[in-house]
Amino acid sequence: MSDAPVRLGVVMLCHEELPIAARMARVWAEGGAAVAVHVDARTAEDAVRPMRAGLADLPQVLFSPRHPCEWGTFSLVRATQDAAALLLGRFGDVTHVLVVSGACLPLRPVADLCAYLASHPGRDFIESVTAEDVGWTVGGLNEERFTLHFPFSWRRRHKLFDRYVALQRRLGYKRRIPRGLVPHLGSQWWCLTRATLGAILADPRRAEFDRYFSRVWIPDESYFQTLARRHSRSIESRSLTLARFDDQGKPYIFYDDHLELLQQSRCFVARKIWRGADRLYRHFPPAEAAAPPAAEPRPERVERIIAQAVARRRLGRPGLYMQSRFPLKDRENGKTAAPYALFQGFTDLFPGFKSWLAGRIDADVHGHVFAVQGVEFAGRKPLGPGALPDSAGLRDLDQRGFLANLIRSSQRMQAWQFSPRDGQEMNWFLATDPNARIFVVTGAWAVPLLHSDMPFDDIRRVAAILQRTELAQMEVLNSVWLKARTQVWDLGDVCARPAAVLGGLLQGLGGDARAAADLPRMCDIAGMGRFLQRLRNAGLHPRLMGDFPVADPAPPTSQGNPAP
Repeated sequence: MSDAPVRLGVVMLCHEELPIAARMARVWAEGGAAVAVHVDARTAEDAVRPMRAGLADLPQVLFSPRHPCEWGTFSLVRATQDAAALLLGRFGDVTHVLVVSGACLPLRPVADLCAYLASHPGRDFIESVTAEDVGWTVGGLNEERFTLHFPFSWRRRHKLFDRYVALQRRLGYKRRIPRGLVPHLGSQWWCLTRATLGAILADPRRAEFDRYFSRVWIPDESYFQTLARRHSRSIESRSLTLARFDDQGKPYIFYDDHLELLQQSRCFVARKIWRGADRLYRHFPPAEAAAPPAAEPRPERVERIIAQAVARRRLGRPGLYMQSRFPLKDRENGKTAAPYALFQGFTDLFPGFKSWLAGRIDADVHGHVFAVQGVEFAGRKPLGPGALPDSAGLRDLDQRGFLANLIRSSQRMQAWQFSPRDGQEMNWFLATDPNARIFVVTGAWAVPLLHSDMPFDDIRRVAAILQRTELAQMEVLNSVWLKARTQVWDLGDVCARPAAVLGGLLQGLGGDARAAADLPRMCDIAGMGRFLQRLRNAGLHPRLMGDFPVADPAPPTSQGNPAP
């Protein structure tokens, strides 16, 4: 801890919302800081005059020469240089200079910041990272911002800017970096000691450096960050201002509901504050304590929440489909929000399968959700979870959104029946969704046909359609792109050992396989072998049913499952 008194100087850069900027200048000045205000020369004098008059009673508030400032140009550096030189020249007791904007809000008393600086004597707080190590820049210009020319405004003439950069790349043009300079990048909101800042402003090669940086892109993020490495004796490569930026390089804005978050951060300054955040402006900075604390800032929670917000913005919520952000194919943050189950063929073989399953797993067990005639919700209700209607027309307007909303709308697992008789448009979506649990009994569609009273020519035609549909579905489920968890049995396998199959099904859903001992009633499959042979004789080769001898043996019996 140094015994030398710390006097803070503040460079405030303003271009709009001057009443708020004047209020912040008064907060800094009444806290004991000397303030040099720079107002963009493009701001009308009529707007600046009330600000000057309102701060005239504070002799420690000065107005520096005005420059027309444009983002990404050297004018911002020039404005900072002049305001800093004015502070150092007018106030000989200023030991540190902090750069803020008119939209920055001090979160702690000025005395706290002075106490913190006194506990780190001779240290410069400036984010300064070598250009090749930077990972946060937007636009792909790290090293190139120091080696190319940028005569065009990125904001006003964006296309021309990009074309000129592309031309220089194609020609292999590179500017020479001045001898002895190692380009560094960092936040423009820094706090430098008088010794370091004075050495930068009085550098004998300043004219050369200014000429070079005047043609660097966004020099306010590199001028002081680079030159501080030449003159500083001790650099703490971080900013004392809480400022975070989104993917487009725009600062995050803090609102009234961020009060508790900002309070917990223990940061000294926050940028950028919404002009209507009256609650924040009333609360910060709090009254000075008797003994100013030099507590370390803790912005980690703010950074964590911002990182979560960035991830949410990029990926969206799992399984949420909305007009404002419809996920791109194979780039969704999860096709659906939670695991779900699909059962194909079980109700054809076990008529009471739905009620049997509903009593053994914690799930809403629906009928055929993608039935052509409409959605069969559990209990045949006209409205399902999330007030989704059972209308086939509404469902088919956006089947993917319908399914995602069905799964999101309930905390319980959603399970439903499926069949080759249902709509097949969602097959690839289901197969490539890691949340899907798909259980299939192939060839089970033949059981209702076995007991059908239709003419056999109609049966053969329907069987051909259903088999062709199921074969196409099996190609999807056997694809290398499969991400769903699938279990597939053929009809003969299930008929031979129903208890083992249903037990494996319950186990795959996290249930108790022992609950399969009490089996649901199975349809009569006597004559299935002769039925399949009749289809063969009619020119249709059954491919998905398994082995059924033409002379059918008696169907299997098991405890609690008498033979039909």
